[in-house]
Amino acid sequence: MLQLAVKAFQSKNFDLAADIYECQLAGLGDPGSRQELMVKRADALAFGGKFTEAFDVYRQASEIGRLRPGHLINLVEYLSESISRQDGERRGAESREAVAAGCVPASCATTGCGGYEGFSCRICLSFLFEPVTLPCGHCFCKKCLEREVKEKERPVMCKECRDSSRVADVQSYRVNVVLSNLLAKWFPIPQQAGQLRREGNGLYAERRMEAALEKYNQAILIAPLDHILFSNRSQIHSSLKHYEKALRDAEMACRLMPHWSKGHVRKAQALVSLGRTEEALREYLVSLSIEPDYRLAKTEAHKLLSDLLAPVTDQVPEHISDYSSISSFRAHIKNINTPSQSQHVVVRVQPCLHSSSPDKLEGDMKGQGKLEVSRMDHRFILKRKRRSAEEVEDGGQEKRSQEIQSEVTDSSNCAGVGDILDPTDLECSLCMRQYCKTVLMENLISKYLPSELIERQKIHQEEMAELSNLNKNVPIFVCTMAFPTVPCPLHIFEPCYRLMIRRCMETGTNCFGMCLADNLKGFAEYGCLLEIRDVKFFSDGRSVVDTIGRRRFKVIQHRERDGYNTADIEYLEDVKVEGVAQRELQSLHDTVYDQALVWLNSLKTEQKERIEGHFGPMPGKDSVLQASPNGPSWCWWLLAVLPLEGRAQLPFLALTSLKDRLSGIRKVLLFMAHSKHR
Repeated sequence: MLQLAVKAFQSKNFDLAADIYECQLAGLGDPGSRQELMVKRADALAFGGKFTEAFDVYRQASEIGRLRPGHLINLVEYLSESISRQDGERRGAESREAVAAGCVPASCATTGCGGYEGFSCRICLSFLFEPVTLPCGHCFCKKCLEREVKEKERPVMCKECRDSSRVADVQSYRVNVVLSNLLAKWFPIPQQAGQLRREGNGLYAERRMEAALEKYNQAILIAPLDHILFSNRSQIHSSLKHYEKALRDAEMACRLMPHWSKGHVRKAQALVSLGRTEEALREYLVSLSIEPDYRLAKTEAHKLLSDLLAPVTDQVPEHISDYSSISSFRAHIKNINTPSQSQHVVVRVQPCLHSSSPDKLEGDMKGQGKLEVSRMDHRFILKRKRRSAEEVEDGGQEKRSQEIQSEVTDSSNCAGVGDILDPTDLECSLCMRQYCKTVLMENLISKYLPSELIERQKIHQEEMAELSNLNKNVPIFVCTMAFPTVPCPLHIFEPCYRLMIRRCMETGTNCFGMCLADNLKGFAEYGCLLEIRDVKFFSDGRSVVDTIGRRRFKVIQHRERDGYNTADIEYLEDVKVEGVAQRELQSLHDTVYDQALVWLNSLKTEQKERIEGHFGPMPGKDSVLQASPNGPSWCWWLLAVLPLEGRAQLPFLALTSLKDRLSGIRKVLLFMAHSKHR
């Protein structure tokens, strides 16, 4: 029967599940088992919409023994989902109204961009600070990614595209320097506030609370709409046991960003310190309705619920037994202090380039004194409207509320975007051309530099057509000897060769030439075309490239491009023979092949295993001797493993006569055999 109840609960037949658990409880005497079944029955009643009855059963279960967090998982899930559903309906309606009224851009209404549309982190919902680009192309704050790994103990998942397949250890990712410099140039005030925040965090880690508080006070003076600053200052106040101030800062963070889960956790922590546990529980549930996997909020909600459900002599307070007071997110957001107080923040910001005189935003701001916002150089011109605060009395304490509304000035007041958006800001540090690897920067280029983008696309198409030609301007890697059909693994670390490999991959040819260095000409006149089979990238830009030799070539003309060598080349093929010459060639081929096997088998076992581990086993004879334009593959394999210097190997690459190549290999094998017997 219990299995049937579980299946009924899973199939959302909650009434049936509750009835089955009730029947099973009738004949059960063991207190521990009774408590388990009572909790399950209460869960079924709650999900079935009978919350008052469910709460009574939870209380009865708590009388047997204190409810553990595991008992309350379903209850917390139900309450947070109720809040989420109600808030989703309200948020959708209010977002449509705000967009229709022109109060916020459509994208901000749906994503909560914190006033920086397109430049915000989807984790903290604030301005990007020290941006890191994930493999999918989306950007987040470095500290936010590190915190995600630490707090959730699972691989990082992109909040934009939900991709986690290519996201490795976040510690290996570095700040996107191009994007970071661009944001610092466009938005100096958020960058300055972010720097102060980082300094304050360092002081907080050193337990220098007063100094940390001063840094955050300075940051809030220049960025009074940054919810993270208020949230972190709330934490500092809590450490200093200034719990009322901590609560005020947490409330401000919630006003500035109502749908940021951490802000509600900060408020709940302050409320717990003040002994207001019922309100704290509501805040934790609000946080879970926004972010269901928030581990800290879930743990604390379980703990508070367990305390509230513990047996008491007095009747349970009405505002707890009535779940609607817990799950009314809309009322909670609009009545942060008292039902009569209402504060609303609307922020609409776009990059604007007109210079203006300094503006001041003055207000009480919960006892923090006057706030002054300096001029955002060439960025934003904000009209700030103040409304006089009304004083209300609540329990003998006076509280002041104010409404801050920030609107962007008319776009006609702004100069052209080109005044601050310089195409060189988006240049690639390797090829010194506008090459964008992040979604954010691609969007910026498309929106603000359309003509430059079209011009660059044309240049790129011409480059790709030119680079796809494997006869002219072929990239040349000057390094070592390479041979047809023989593997050639490479470690790429120089920027010019990183660029070269990237271009080879982009064109689709996946090929480049390999030549020995030459003191006079730069590189040798003969080489081998390599094909890229696989590339493994490292976080610092290095890569290991797995290549294999394809065709021999002769260099016709030496050139250089963006720091690496290129060449016009012509490919070499063996001259075919027929008749008597063919029969003599076949006999010579078989003789030299046998000599090669004798030499290979004469090596020590360790040497032979090392060779085969790197180059693979020696290839067999070709069924048709002259089928390949490069000749038998075993010849090239042997030349690669023979103890010859590159200058001694190079002439074999230039030969177009298979007979001459076989004769040269035979001489080398005979010389090595004689040397071994001496």
